[in-house]
Amino acid sequence: MDRRHALVVVSCAQLLAGIAGQALAVRRRLACDIALISLRGRPDRVGRDTWLLGTGLSAPMTMLALQAGATFRLALRRDPLAERVLGVLGSAMVVGYLVEREFRGAMTPSGWDRAVTPVVGVGAGLAPIMAGLGLDPVAARRRAANAAATPSVDG
Repeated sequence: MDRRHALVVVSCAQLLAGIAGQALAVRRRLACDIALISLRGRPDRVGRDTWLLGTGLSAPMTMLALQAGATFRLALRRDPLAERVLGVLGSAMVVGYLVEREFRGAMTPSGWDRAVTPVVGVGAGLAPIMAGLGLDPVAARRRAANAAATPSVDG
């Protein structure tokens, strides 16, 4: 499997984990809680906040929609922009998972939950892989070298 297809597979799996996290958080009313920047959602507004702030278990719907679009484009054809978008989203999600209180709690022995822990574990585990595949510097250098070696057509 080449890098592009691997990125599509990883992004699809991470996206499914994000959607599952959204569903669980809305059902359980788990609002975002990022003490680092004093951002605390309210349980009674999880459904509304999920669009721009995210939930205690997933990224905002706007990010997930962007991820879905970039993944779809990359599945159809080689697309360096879609690769970079997925790489940046993966990087942002790594940080997001680490600063979210619900994630940190679910990853402790006392916070283990049959539904939540596997979902956020998969999502958080795939996010850095997505970032690495999307922002692969070796592949970027290779693309730049290929572009430089391609003769331009002067009209």
